[in-house]
Amino acid sequence: MAELNFHRGRRLRTSANLRAMVRETSVQKEDFIYPIFVVEGENVKEEISSMPGVYHFSLDTLGAELDEVVSLGIPSVILFGVPNEKDAVGSQAYHDHAITQEAIRFAKNRHPELVVIADTCLCQYTDHGHCGVIEEGVILNNETLDLLARTAVSQAKAGADIIAPSNMMDGFVAAIRYGLDQAGFENTPIMSYGVKYSSAYYGPFREAAHSTPQFGDRKTYQMDPANRLEALREAAADVEEGADFMIVKPALSYLDVIREVRDNFDLPIVAYNVSGEYAMVKAAALNGWVDEEKIVLETLLSMKRAGADIIMTYHAKDAARWLEGK
Repeated sequence: MAELNFHRGRRLRTSANLRAMVRETSVQKEDFIYPIFVVEGENVKEEISSMPGVYHFSLDTLGAELDEVVSLGIPSVILFGVPNEKDAVGSQAYHDHAITQEAIRFAKNRHPELVVIADTCLCQYTDHGHCGVIEEGVILNNETLDLLARTAVSQAKAGADIIAPSNMMDGFVAAIRYGLDQAGFENTPIMSYGVKYSSAYYGPFREAAHSTPQFGDRKTYQMDPANRLEALREAAADVEEGADFMIVKPALSYLDVIREVRDNFDLPIVAYNVSGEYAMVKAAALNGWVDEEKIVLETLLSMKRAGADIIMTYHAKDAARWLEGK
C-alpha cells in the first residue's frame, strides 16, 4: 500500500468544523419567500387538507401569520387571493378593493419592511379556472394581456413591492412592464414565472387556490415537462421584455433546468418548491417514514446547489426555525 498514490477526499471531512469550512452551498432564512393564501370573510383560519400546516386566512387572522413570519426573519411573502365571486374574465383580479389588493395593503401597513409579492394571474378569479379570456374553448392571448396589465397596476397601487405574473401568456412580461411604467410604477420589479411547466405537482395548490380548470388543461400555455431547451427560449424572451427575477416552477424535478437557467442568465433565479413537493414530504413525515427536518433542509439545499438564489417554499417557517436551532 505504501507505493499507492491516490486522492484522499476524506481529509476534508474529518470534523464538523472542517466540513463547514469547505462547504460550497448554504441555505439561509433570508433565501425564503413564504406563500400565503388569503380569503374573504371573518375569523377564517382553515387548514388546507392536502397541505398540512398551510392555511386559508381571512384578513382578521392574517396579522398573526405575518407577525410570525417577520419574527422568524423571513424577508418576503407572496400573497394568493381567493375571491368569493368569480366570472368569465376574472374581474376580481384587477378590482382595486378585491381580496388580494386588500391583503397587500394590510401586510404593508402592518409590516412595512416585509417584501410583499403579488401573484398576478387570473385562474383563481375566473369561473372556468383558466389563466385567461376564453372564446369558444380557446384561451385568447392578447386579450388576456390587457387584463394582466390591469391586475399588475392594481396590485402595485395597493403597495405590492414585486409583481409576480404566473400565467404563461406570450408577451405577458412586456405587457405588464408597459402597464406598470405607464402608471408610474417603473421601479416596481417583475418576478416572472417565465419557466413554468404543466406539472402534476400543482395538485394541492389548485385545492388551496380553488383554481382547478373546469375543462381541459393548461398544456397550451404551460410548458411540456419533456423540454429543456424551451426553458431557455422562454427565459430569454422574458429577460428581453424586462423581467427582473426568473422563477423556475416546479423545482425539485427540474433541478437540471434551474442549473441551465442559472448558467445562461445573470438575474436572480427563484426556485418554486411547489405544493405537491411539500405535500409528499409532509405525508411521509406524518407517517414517520422520513425525518422531516433533514429531508426538507436537504431538499432546499439541492435547489440552492442547482443555482437558485431564492426559494419560494411552504416549508419556510419550519426551515427558518430549524436553521436557527429552534
